[in-house]
Amino acid sequence: MRAVLYCRVSTEKETQETSIQRQKEELLKLAGIHGMEVIEIIIEKESGYSIEREGVLKALDLFSAGDAEALLIQDETRLGRGNTKIALLHQLEKLGVSVFSVTGNGELEVSESDSMVLQIVGIVEEYQRQLHNMKIRRGMKKAVEEGFNPLENLKNIDQAKGRERKDFPIEEVIKLRDKKLTFQEIASTLRGMGYDISKATVHRRFKEYQSVENSEYTRYDI
Repeated sequence: MRAVLYCRVSTEKETQETSIQRQKEELLKLAGIHGMEVIEIIIEKESGYSIEREGVLKALDLFSAGDAEALLIQDETRLGRGNTKIALLHQLEKLGVSVFSVTGNGELEVSESDSMVLQIVGIVEEYQRQLHNMKIRRGMKKAVEEGFNPLENLKNIDQAKGRERKDFPIEEVIKLRDKKLTFQEIASTLRGMGYDISKATVHRRFKEYQSVENSEYTRYDI
């Protein structure tokens, strides 16, 4: 499992340097215990109440790109405090990231109250998604009833300007992702198969595939 280590203190005081070093050493030890590959060590001196932290955004980018699957922290307060902590835990959960803590010597166990809030946030977000999809379907149905023909927008698609869309087997990408390969590794594999493709293109096309799959699923969930 590939991991990101996240160390945070709230001030620039010299006395906090000891805390940073201790966090780093403890997290490296925790990664070793669980046989994880450390791909990034992020050190940040920011308030835990702030959501605008470069280190946190960098970590989320790594997880979104599939470059890592685990986040290691000293304890949940290092991730954040108050609503910021809940928001980040929710986002990490959506990305399928496993969070490990030194204090728990393993996967982070959130408190009962935090767990309840996360469940509520997840339920509300799901209903918002369903309502959004329902509005889109109703709007499209009304437009069609009033004479709109979606096919007319596609008849000149072969004449559209822009970069040529590269073809490669999305089925191979799905299979390789199931085997826990990163998008960089998948792109390299596809290039070895003769497809001139970049990591960014593979990542974008995989997200498009997931979006289509989710749309197909939500057609029947309301």
